[in-house]
Amino acid sequence: MSGIGLKVRAEFQKGDDIRDAGLTTPDFVERTDDILYGEDPKWQVLDLYRPKNRTGEKLPVNRQYPRRRWVYGDKERYQYYCMSLVEHGFAVVNFTYRLAPEFQFPAALEDTNLVAAWIMEHAEQYQLDTEHIFGVGDSAGAHMLGLYASICTNAEYAAQYEFRVPDGFAWKAVALNCGAYQITVSGEEQDLTGMLMSELLPEKGSAEELEKINVIAHVTESFPTAFVMTSNGDFLKNDAPLLIQKLMECQVPHVFHFYGDKDTTLYHVFHLNMKTKIAAECNKEECDFSENFYRVGKPGDLEL
Repeated sequence: MSGIGLKVRAEFQKGDDIRDAGLTTPDFVERTDDILYGEDPKWQVLDLYRPKNRTGEKLPVNRQYPRRRWVYGDKERYQYYCMSLVEHGFAVVNFTYRLAPEFQFPAALEDTNLVAAWIMEHAEQYQLDTEHIFGVGDSAGAHMLGLYASICTNAEYAAQYEFRVPDGFAWKAVALNCGAYQITVSGEEQDLTGMLMSELLPEKGSAEELEKINVIAHVTESFPTAFVMTSNGDFLKNDAPLLIQKLMECQVPHVFHFYGDKDTTLYHVFHLNMKTKIAAECNKEECDFSENFYRVGKPGDLEL
């Protein structure tokens, strides 16, 4: 273990501590914390957030993928962002899952699948509408969500994994924010992505492994309707057009948002800062996109 992943994790944590300082649970949120969805009480736990005024009502599910650089992100770090989505009428599943360098690929996807099974098994208990399940992923979380969405919709790709998607589980739509969709490594000694891939992937980033984790390579016409966004200061902004091009080729319904202008630079995952107006605007647009599916009716009614 080289330790680069742990160093990156420590730096991200320091910044997020500053970002979230002073935030508390909103009055409108009812939260159930530390629900075990697997066997590991450290890594395989989730929180469920619901609006207090919707007790007993079956709600659409918004499932968050907390992850950055494949080595960082858990439910504690994403709780305030996730709770902000509750205001839009969602039951939000915010989960921790196994990260590199402690665990290698496909551990995160295995945990993702366990959460899907938990949702299906506990839908009645927690009043979850399994006909309207939405996924949201940020940064490397968008990458993992893109892979799992392909597993759910591309049988040939799904056959490369030992686990199977739970019966009845399907995405109504996904939101992919500031994501990495086509991983490349330079081969240079100080290439950060290459160093992280060496911790994430069992063969340290072989050509076959990089192809397997290439979201764009596995998108088909059955991929879920998608909200894709990036920003002018996002270091991954060049990945979004590549994904959009593939969605267009496969005729997958989608919307694309690019945030920031000549007077305002918005950096990677800017929308996670609950203290800024632009984050609230971005997240509302994303939630409005999802609401089309259960307030209007069907994907064809979307203004795409």
